Amino acid sequence: MISTSSSTSTSTGTGARLRYLSRRDVERVDLPMEVVIERVEAALMEKGAGRTEMPPKPGIHPRPDAFIHAMPAYLPALDAAGMKWVSGFPQNQAAGLPYISGLIILNDPATGIPRCVMDCTWITAQRTAAASAVAARYLCDPGARELAILGCGVQGRSHLEALRLVLGGLERVRAYDTAPQVAADYCADARAAGIEALVAAGVREAVEGADVIVSSGPILLCPEPSLQADWIAPGAFISPVDFDSYLQPEAFERADLLFTDDLDQFHYYQRAGYFARTPKPQGDLGQLVSGAVAGRQRRDQIAIAVNLGIALEDMAVGIEVYRRAAALGIGTLLEL
Repeated sequence: MISTSSSTSTSTGTGARLRYLSRRDVERVDLPMEVVIERVEAALMEKGAGRTEMPPKPGIHPRPDAFIHAMPAYLPALDAAGMKWVSGFPQNQAAGLPYISGLIILNDPATGIPRCVMDCTWITAQRTAAASAVAARYLCDPGARELAILGCGVQGRSHLEALRLVLGGLERVRAYDTAPQVAADYCADARAAGIEALVAAGVREAVEGADVIVSSGPILLCPEPSLQADWIAPGAFISPVDFDSYLQPEAFERADLLFTDDLDQFHYYQRAGYFARTPKPQGDLGQLVSGAVAGRQRRDQIAIAVNLGIALEDMAVGIEVYRRAAALGIGTLLEL
């Protein structure tokens, strides 16, 4: 663990200072996906052991299907405390603006003084895919070869990167997007990265026979899901990062294994109207990673990991980005 420079968190003659990291600064740190996966898994292990603090995230909803969430968490093992203030506005895409945007604020756990503010866009994309990759380690058939991607935006791209790292046998991706050119560009980039990629004309063509399915469309309170249960192959692993926007209720009901990243947050979203017919999860990823709850036992089991996105993952990755940025002199120091 890289030590934090004293100039980033202690008082000077002009008062306490914090490091500001723009999106470009965060990307310049160039944290490898392998490290992101490692940090996310470590955070989940700590969660499973009961050594973290993370309340369910509250939110406001200024527009239909839009949200702004406050996501606080404390991860003592990594000396990471803070909050992500993140928004998701589906309407933004039509205006050429990002669907997801926001900030991560890191505080010094010893004093409470803010020590870093950074853009959260890159971290959100990477840690979300990393959580799916961690779930895949425990819930996916290790012989998985074919991946279906529904939604070829930021999450579709980061998931391909992360899943290839933990599922070394992946050979092909079938990609579907409501915008055909987006899917075509996605497949061209996947082929350039050395994986066979085919554009699917529809959801069924993408998912039938797939070993792994990732759905990453917009999160909708009243969706019209199109992925039918009987299209899912025995033994498939599914990561619906768009909640229940693509999967029909019968698809969730067909799962032999159903996990989420946080049970309290899952129940919170059920009360808010999501997952109306989704069965009760058997556990969360912390319990799965720590061994408190068993994962896949047979190759033909269908497994679903409903990852809602938790602040512990943001803190685990954010603190690593911050420390590396401080060591490299990246970012701007600001007076508080």
